[in-house]
This record gives sequence, structure tokens and C-alpha cells, in this order.
Amino acid sequence: MTLVIHTLTTEQQNPNTQHIDAMSTLEMVKTMNQEDQAVIDAIGHASESISDAIDAIVVALKSGGRLIYIGAGTSGRLGVLDASECLPTFGVGEEKVMGIIAGGDHALRHPVENAEDRRELCIEDLQRIGFNEKDILCAIAASGRTPYCLGGLAYAKSMGAKSIALTCTDNNPMLSAADFPIAIVTGAEVITGSTRLKAGSAQKMVLNMLSTCSMIQLGKTYGNIMVDVKPTNEKLHQRALNMLTGILEIDEIAAKDLLARAHFHVKTALLMHLQSMSYEAATSALAKEERLAVLLKEEK
Repeated sequence: MTLVIHTLTTEQQNPNTQHIDAMSTLEMVKTMNQEDQAVIDAIGHASESISDAIDAIVVALKSGGRLIYIGAGTSGRLGVLDASECLPTFGVGEEKVMGIIAGGDHALRHPVENAEDRRELCIEDLQRIGFNEKDILCAIAASGRTPYCLGGLAYAKSMGAKSIALTCTDNNPMLSAADFPIAIVTGAEVITGSTRLKAGSAQKMVLNMLSTCSMIQLGKTYGNIMVDVKPTNEKLHQRALNMLTGILEIDEIAAKDLLARAHFHVKTALLMHLQSMSYEAATSALAKEERLAVLLKEEK
């Protein structure tokens, strides 16, 4: 397939930055900041599409499926980044959310020539992880024309799986190929064609929404507190203690004891304390219902 990119809005020359090489540093900064304001508005226009995609993700995850991000270059890196952050933030690993970049993990740091041009490469990558009809695919590409992503979307359809397309142009093949199309039209870039800029910022913000809102609906937070956090370092361990002292109004010594008895799981610790449960009873209850507010019978 021959890609015609000169008509894409992301490939147009931005008149506001046509002479950016003659600007002072401060002028450059202010100009880039002004251009970035358009990203917020563009995302706002796509709110309903984003919401629909989130609802579909929740259905897939509740049914035992996974959210699989695919993309090439910056888009692929952003997908891998968002998936990677789900473990420390929500206690959810690759068994639920995974990012795949064209060219493999080597492509996270180094360009892999022509990887994005191979539709079959994405199919091979999805087959390797056992992609199936329970999973939901989120293909990310600023242009909406990347062959790697189109291959993945076609494969998802053939498997009977739902799919999302996140692009930064409208009227493109990926939007037509997906069950849940999201078009964040960010326009011409500060540097012509450099979609790591406005398009990349838009993609990152939408991915934040997709994963965060999905995890909230799965009960991975209590209010706006990340009660499924994995305290894998000193900062996160202290954050876990702060949650317990703040919510339960206990001192840090008591919080440390409670957290240890809960095997360093904040949500379990909260349930143990608030419902006077043993560790075994709390974990059993959470295995049936992950939403702490429901278990505590609170109105949210």
C-alpha cells in the first residue's frame, strides 16, 4: 500500500512556526506552549469517543481479557509506557495491560528500520502473546495509516476481538477499521511532521484516560487514592503508609503494623481495619469484589 502523507494535517507546515529558527529561546518556548493549547481542545472534542472506548476496555477486562496497545515509533513507546505504569500504580501487570512496539523492545531506544511498514509483523507479535477474542486492541498512530497498526486491527477483527484506533488526523484507514475510533486532530506540528510533539502529547493524555478511568471502574482506587499501589520502593512504601494514616487516622507505627499484616497491600489493610477482618477474610472478600467502596457499602 502506497502511503500518501503530504495531505495529512500533521504533515503541513505550521505558519506560526515558519520562522522559529529566528526566534529567541523565550519566543520559542512561548510559541510551543501556545501551540500545545490546541491539544486540550482537540481532546475535549473527542470526549464521547474516548468514553466509549473506556467502557469497552472495562467490559473486556472484566471478562478476563487484556488491553493490548500497539504502535510504532513514538506511538509505540507511549503505549508501552502507559502499560508499564499500570503495575506500580494499580497493581496490574501484563496479564491485564500490555504494550507492543513495532520492532520489539530494542525499538524503545533505537529506530528499527521499516518495522512500521510490515502488517504481518504485528500479526506475528499478537500471535506470540496469544491475542484472542476476549482481548481488546488499541492501535496508536498519529497518521492513522501505519501498516503495522492496520495489520493488527485486521487481525483483531478476524479474531472477533474489539478494537480502538487512536489517531491525530481524521478520515483515515485506522478509524474505519476500528470498533471504537478516536480522532484527536492536533493540526500542524511546531516542526513539520514531528508528531512526537503535539500528536504525541495528545496520545499520552488520551492513554492516561483510557487506563486510569478503566482502572477506577475496576476498583483500583478508593475515591482518588491508589489503594492497589505496589510499594516496591521507599517512596511508594511511604505513600502506602500515608494512605493508611490519612484514611484511618492512625499513627505511622500502627500503619506499619497493619500494612505488614496485610502483606503490604493497602486495600487489604483498609478492609481489615475498617471491617475488623482477618487477612484471609479480607483477601477472600476482595477476590469476589475489588471495589472497596462497595465492600464498605459506601455511597460513591
